[in-house]
Amino acid sequence: MTLNDYSLLCDDFYLDMHIHTELDLPSDRDTILAFFERIQRQYPTMCNFCRRENESYCLEEDQEVGQYRWVTLDKDQIGSGVVNPGNIEDVYEQDQLVIELAPYMLSVNHLDIDSLDVTFAMDFDYYGNHDEVIAEALLGSTSFNCLLDLPQTKPIGLSPSMVVALSEDCRTQARISVESKTSVYEPGQQKLNSDDAISLFFTIRQYPKSTEKFDAKKSFEVQCKLAQELMAEKIIPNFVKPLANVIAHKRLT
Repeated sequence: MTLNDYSLLCDDFYLDMHIHTELDLPSDRDTILAFFERIQRQYPTMCNFCRRENESYCLEEDQEVGQYRWVTLDKDQIGSGVVNPGNIEDVYEQDQLVIELAPYMLSVNHLDIDSLDVTFAMDFDYYGNHDEVIAEALLGSTSFNCLLDLPQTKPIGLSPSMVVALSEDCRTQARISVESKTSVYEPGQQKLNSDDAISLFFTIRQYPKSTEKFDAKKSFEVQCKLAQELMAEKIIPNFVKPLANVIAHKRLT
């Protein structure tokens, strides 16, 4: 599938990469600024730099245009991604740059990597009860749906998720989650805030093997390929299209 195919099925599309570390990342001023300055040299339009309330640091493009790059440094996590990307290869090049810089500028070597994530994410705008949409689209004839047969019942707290092992050693994993933004304390609310959306996240996570040196760049390439294959074969037909179809139907009624 192309990025255009993904974008046609949702309101916003994201491609993210995260490196989780065993040890805390450097927190000194010079190291942080040098790292982000190197990123900016590659992508000059990334001009917005800030320190967030949780003490993480972020360099990003202007969010107002709706399509932007970002790179973050947290206490034990490096993040990189693009919101509504135009070209999937451009996203991968940015992520690969971060992976290549991490050992030299942030002292993150193969021993320090706890796990590597590649995430495909989608937002579906819907100004109504998210839980009802998720239930109608995904529960179907499952055991959970039997509770909705009770008199005067309706779902008010539904954000399903599942993690599966993709390898015998369980070090390659896939996680699918669908998040409702409707609060369980506001079941009667008819309209949500304009920035609220149903979110779908599909992540391929790789933990280093205990028998070999972890090659983050090689693992990233394998994870990206696997994520794209599973998105096309499993996630799009069984999660994305049902959600999109239910939302489209409710908007017409």
